[in-house]
Amino acid sequence: MIQLEGAGRSFKVRRTVVHAVRDLSFSVAPGEFVGYLGPNGAGKSTTIKMLCGILTPTSGRVRVAGLDPSRRRTALARRIGVVFGQRTTLWWDLPLRDSFELIRLLYKVDRKVFAGRLEELVETLDLAGFMRTPVRQLSLGQRMRGDLTAALLHAPDVLVLDEPTIGLDVVSKNSIRAFLLKVNAERGTTVLLTTHDLGDIERLCRRVMLIDHGRLAFDGSLGDLMATAPDETIEEVVTRLYTRAGQ
Repeated sequence: MIQLEGAGRSFKVRRTVVHAVRDLSFSVAPGEFVGYLGPNGAGKSTTIKMLCGILTPTSGRVRVAGLDPSRRRTALARRIGVVFGQRTTLWWDLPLRDSFELIRLLYKVDRKVFAGRLEELVETLDLAGFMRTPVRQLSLGQRMRGDLTAALLHAPDVLVLDEPTIGLDVVSKNSIRAFLLKVNAERGTTVLLTTHDLGDIERLCRRVMLIDHGRLAFDGSLGDLMATAPDETIEEVVTRLYTRAGQ
């Protein structure tokens, strides 16, 4: 469902070439739930932007759902859902319900199909009491649940999540984690998750990839990751891998 082959992305900054991602290769099979970890500046966001078609790779090959993201952005938009924890895709001054209706129109979702999906998502994410509330008046947890709903209304095959639980309280985090597990298990949605919250990784991900300095430093199961140091916590293991990758 996701495939990178020797993908790279470089930028020129004051006559200096900066390699944000270099020679990056991995694949994510349909239905997988994969954690994508790395320290700040490691290349996670650049990878996500290449997968969404926002950035074009300067080398290598990127495919999502069989499509070249940068060349087939419109077609890809119907196959992928994206949630950025620090930026909303909802209309700030509109009620939540109106934002969802605009999304229906953008994706040209049949009205009856849309109504069924919306009802299910609103019930599952407990949004019924906020549908007439302007997005700017929602709490961070409520807005995040709204963003997840917006990302799933067109039933994408792939869901890309960038820090979806950032800044949330424990109750909101648990609610969103349970919802994501349900979406992955019941719909078979492929999920790629970037996060600094290692609780997300422990609760959600069967497989973990670690990127540092634009290169893949680890790719394996969570069990394999913890087996590298059985007596340590996941935070200690990941911190040690970050340190090793940066050497």
